[in-house]
Amino acid sequence: MSAIAEPLPHAFDDRLAKRNAMVLAVAQALAGGNNTVIVSTSSIIGAILAPDKGLATLPITGMILGMWVGTLPIGWLARHYGRRFALQTGSLFGIASGLISYTAVMSGSFWILLLGTFCGGFYAAAHQSYRFAAADTASDAFRPKAVSWVLAGGVFAALIGPQLVIFTKDMLSPHLFAASFLGQSACAVLAAIVLMFVKVPPLPAVKASQGRPLSEIARAPRFIVAVACGVASYGLMNMVMTSAPLAMVGCGHSVTDATLGIQWHVLAMYGPSFFTGSLIARFGINRITAIGLVLIGVASVIGISGTTVPHFWAGLIFLGLGWNFAFIGATTMVTRCHRPEERNKVQAFNDFLVFGCMALSSFSSGQMLAYLSWQAINEVAFPFLVAVGALLLWLKVRERPAAV
Repeated sequence: MSAIAEPLPHAFDDRLAKRNAMVLAVAQALAGGNNTVIVSTSSIIGAILAPDKGLATLPITGMILGMWVGTLPIGWLARHYGRRFALQTGSLFGIASGLISYTAVMSGSFWILLLGTFCGGFYAAAHQSYRFAAADTASDAFRPKAVSWVLAGGVFAALIGPQLVIFTKDMLSPHLFAASFLGQSACAVLAAIVLMFVKVPPLPAVKASQGRPLSEIARAPRFIVAVACGVASYGLMNMVMTSAPLAMVGCGHSVTDATLGIQWHVLAMYGPSFFTGSLIARFGINRITAIGLVLIGVASVIGISGTTVPHFWAGLIFLGLGWNFAFIGATTMVTRCHRPEERNKVQAFNDFLVFGCMALSSFSSGQMLAYLSWQAINEVAFPFLVAVGALLLWLKVRERPAAV
């Protein structure tokens, strides 16, 4: 796991950015299966092993906590030892996650399962930063496309993860999903091999005074709106996605239907990435982000409307589409809030805030599903969507050129 990268003669090199984006897209396809396996299986296993049904989604909350806790260390490692070293360190946690979760299922331990999904979350913090790694050497014009290309790798993750679960869920019967977690570790090993081909030049040594304090950057209106969009898109998406498999099984649908619902959802999350960057370049960040928030609202309306398999699947598809537009928009906003020497700390701080709120949404979704209803989970989205939409409108008005 080398931390040394080849220096470049200038800060932006779109040819290298394109190469890195393609490599990272392949790694994303493999690493993204980690999240899909955990989301597809952990709430179902949690309902079997947890001492209280309200804790069924706690393993997924453990994954989100791992993402939250992992963001700052991953950023620190990238800043001091290079991007590739940080990403490879995350891969070690991905391998450990599958092995620990396998042990939890075989021994019937809910608490060991929490440790396994926590490690999976730390891994997710690393592969969530693939999008920023692709943007490191990209010009302003190519940056939205670089982010989109990497996230497009999630299309294949949407196929790899659910199919891995479907084909392995009963392989070590009666230990449901035990073999699925071994497959999760194998995917992390392959992703680590692919990451060896990433080349991100190290930042030149700079004095601390050359970078603005994080507190100053965090007060900038565009950064505030970027974080709000990231929190709303990822937090609301995660709240619904986390509880969806358990809700489907609770409504009498099969595990296969629930897993396929997550597959369609993840395909919708990453499929538009092939053209989202181009849409942002043509229509603007704010407009595409706003469309994403509207689509998340449509998903909530569908979720409230019924509990048949088509209702679940259609809602999850719209939820994924909305997340793609809103989250890629939010990510692109973040990359325009910092200077090159500030990138690692600003990006890590953004993810720390986003994933911290995700942890809250994940835990609350299990409580609401156990003590309220699936419809209540969907209804919660509307006030947040309205608030973030108002912030986007405020930013648009603020940044509008003054009339001469």
